[in-house]
Amino acid sequence: MKQLKDFFRKPFFSDYRVLFGLWMILAVVSFFLKYWHERHNNYLIFKYVFWHTIKGTSLYAQYPLEFKDCNHYGPLFSIIIAPFALLPDFIGMLLWLVVLTATLYYAIRKMPVSDRVQIFILWFCAQELLSALFMQQFNIATAAMIIATFTCIERGKDEWAAFWIVIGTFVKLYGIVGLAFFVFSKHKGRLASHVLMWAVIIFALPMLISNFDYQISQYSEWYSSLVMKNASNEMLVGMQNISLLGMVHRISGNADFSNLYMFAPGLILFLLPYLRTRQYKNIDFRLAFLASTMIFVILFSTSSESSTYIIAVIGVVIWYAAVPWERSKWDIALMVFVFLLTCMSGSDIVPKFIRKGYVQAYSLKALPCTVVWLRLIYEMCIKDYSNKELEVES
Repeated sequence: MKQLKDFFRKPFFSDYRVLFGLWMILAVVSFFLKYWHERHNNYLIFKYVFWHTIKGTSLYAQYPLEFKDCNHYGPLFSIIIAPFALLPDFIGMLLWLVVLTATLYYAIRKMPVSDRVQIFILWFCAQELLSALFMQQFNIATAAMIIATFTCIERGKDEWAAFWIVIGTFVKLYGIVGLAFFVFSKHKGRLASHVLMWAVIIFALPMLISNFDYQISQYSEWYSSLVMKNASNEMLVGMQNISLLGMVHRISGNADFSNLYMFAPGLILFLLPYLRTRQYKNIDFRLAFLASTMIFVILFSTSSESSTYIIAVIGVVIWYAAVPWERSKWDIALMVFVFLLTCMSGSDIVPKFIRKGYVQAYSLKALPCTVVWLRLIYEMCIKDYSNKELEVES
């Protein structure tokens, strides 16, 4: 074990240039593997959000001659994807994956954690990043926006925290979980007022390439599409609902009972640590809230799919690494469990009969993150997150 630790302590593994290069390589490799095999349907869906906005046609209808499935992102996405959609697919898709990767890398590098924690996140989450890149998913940017919201609040830049909350919400709704950090803001009035200000601006932004009536109709269609998608996910159709909710339904063989029976207790558990107001002053406790939020939003969403776990797995690493105490062997075992079942179970190194017949069939990708989240909530309810060593030094 000592030899292994010494090996990973070599400068190569802690060099940010190496890590940035690795993440960029993952983006480029993902592009070539998917583009040349014409398996970039998600990018086509995203691209046509812009072109359908320009044409004034529905953003949520099916267009079988252009792509499979349909769009579920908000009208704002037409502005975000515009610079890429205007380029030839070969260049646009490559830049899309590179920008997504660089955005998340930058968000992690700006986190208020030590270099050790940042490096751990970048190495441990590389496989999940690759899974999201293969699907050309915006979830990579969603993870970055949740982190950026937390970081901005920590640094007193509440106006920008509000910006990321609103952007994330208007694209995929997940961004709204950034409001979980509201209690940690030292400028709550500024944060709330800027959320309202950005909401007005961002709501109107797509009108630069369309018009008011069209945008109102598309927001209405977006709501309807989300309602239908949620209903489909609850019926366990396809590869959606890879969450705690989906796992329980699939293992029990019963898709009929309401998710409320799981969501309500889950929400109560999520909110319990807010009662420990004396711990708010400790940065590690606030980071634990970031970890809990990033895991919770995936475990309790019927829209969770394999590529959304880039969000949850970052939360898992924060749980493990950003604490003022030494982790136990059981915690290390939990991290191994996450890496094997959550991160690696979807890869080709796992035999197909296990991957398809068990992991996917029962949404077992959610199991390790569920165990970690319950462990995290337990710690947040009983542990002291103050850094005794820093207190002594000061």
